[in-house]
Amino acid sequence: MNAARPAPEGPAGPRRRWTLAAMLFAVAMTFIDQTIVAIASPTVQSQLALSRSATLWVVNAYLLALAAAFAFGGRLADVLGARRMAVAGIIGFAGASALCGATPKGAYAAAWIIGFRILQGISGALMIPAALAVVVAAFPVRERGRALALFFAVSGGMTAIGPIAGGYLSRWTWRSIFWINIPIAVVALVLTAVARIPDVRRPDRIDVGGAVLTVLGMGLSVLGFEQAQTWGWHSAATWGCIVGGLVLLAVFAVYETKVASPLIRIRIFRDRGFVVDNAVLFLSQTAFVPVFFFASVYAQVSLGFDATESGLYLLMIFAGFAPAAQVGGRMLDRGGARRPMVLGAALGCVGFVLWAGHLDRMSLGAQWPYIVMAGAGIGLLLGPASTDAVNRAIGASYGEVTGITQTVRNYGSALGMAVFGTVLTTVLAGRLTTSLTAFVPRPQAASIAHAATYGTDAAPRASSAPPEVRARLNTVVAHDFSTATQWVLYGMAIALGATFLAALRHPGRRHAPVTAAEPRVPQAAVDR
Repeated sequence: MNAARPAPEGPAGPRRRWTLAAMLFAVAMTFIDQTIVAIASPTVQSQLALSRSATLWVVNAYLLALAAAFAFGGRLADVLGARRMAVAGIIGFAGASALCGATPKGAYAAAWIIGFRILQGISGALMIPAALAVVVAAFPVRERGRALALFFAVSGGMTAIGPIAGGYLSRWTWRSIFWINIPIAVVALVLTAVARIPDVRRPDRIDVGGAVLTVLGMGLSVLGFEQAQTWGWHSAATWGCIVGGLVLLAVFAVYETKVASPLIRIRIFRDRGFVVDNAVLFLSQTAFVPVFFFASVYAQVSLGFDATESGLYLLMIFAGFAPAAQVGGRMLDRGGARRPMVLGAALGCVGFVLWAGHLDRMSLGAQWPYIVMAGAGIGLLLGPASTDAVNRAIGASYGEVTGITQTVRNYGSALGMAVFGTVLTTVLAGRLTTSLTAFVPRPQAASIAHAATYGTDAAPRASSAPPEVRARLNTVVAHDFSTATQWVLYGMAIALGATFLAALRHPGRRHAPVTAAEPRVPQAAVDR
């Protein structure tokens, strides 16, 4: 997959700036959406009467669709034209956002909102690689590094806006967290027209077979992990989905070596550093994006925060992430990606352990230093891993490399949501049953616990219980939810521990020369 390149002179200076601004507004929607929905998820669950599993899928469906379609989106940008696919992605994302915000109450609410969240993810997968290809094509080699630096820095910073914006918008209506994308999309389309972005296409075959294998493989494997909480780990359906999905992904890898125009050129993975970079991205992302969802729900259920206060709670993650990302960049420039990745994974692992250990104190004051530490660890490693991966893929287009790294990252995020969602519900149901057995017979305790855990209304099931049970139900749920969230954060610490072990395998700085056509990207071009 080769990104289309314009004539050496490129567009005039003012048009380049308009082009960069247009693409920044376009991708801002997708980055904001990764965190803004998490903060409003308890409100969405309550007002649409969704189960906890369905609420997880409101977040996870977007991440999974983004991951599954990313490589295909990059390929379409090369073949059909980057500007055309960027515009299609903007329109599709805005339309899907409008329909998510228009979700009706009732029996079809879950299917409606999850379906259009999938459409959002697919639209984002069309838009992001196309937007990056547009920026690369707009700037000559001597200016491309600074342009990419600004592109990644600003678009990544949009992730931090999500928790704050979600908190304030939710005070009006949760639907506004989706509708906010519409004016952003309009600005992006206007700027795209003003910039008069040329559209260069490279007619070629589109690897539909590879795209189908990717979507099915990722979809089935994540479905198995997600539904384990409902089907049970003993279920043949659970393991059939997980194993079947992984087998399809293995078939995809073999298939890509045999087609003339593959979605992903597997030879890129011959570089051990590139493989380690992607392993670090995958493992760290199983914690980074899911933590926003689980921490948001914890803040509202256990700490009693409203949506705005929960947004400020999540902002503690970025208080560590943002400065550490700058430190990681300087470390990469001086000595390569290995050291910031190793140190970041170790710091993040310790941060998540300490944060988990203080969850039951029910106080932000007792937790914030460790939240900052966890965020700093991921901030230290994420940029170096992303940038080093791009720098190692010499001869491949930015669209192709972005397709690979973003597919890996979003698949990790979706898998983390599924696995940790199963951990949360399993632990919570067990803890609540044990806690309530002290007041009511075990069958009734199990019934109330199941209702509280899986999002159905626990109040009617508790109505026949003694008054002290009804009075203490919220307190019991808040305490046991904090315990269940502890297990989730310990699981995230394990993921960062695995990231540490993977980072140790990194070979260090690459000494191979960089061609003029594919210049080395400076660390300032940090992906999120």
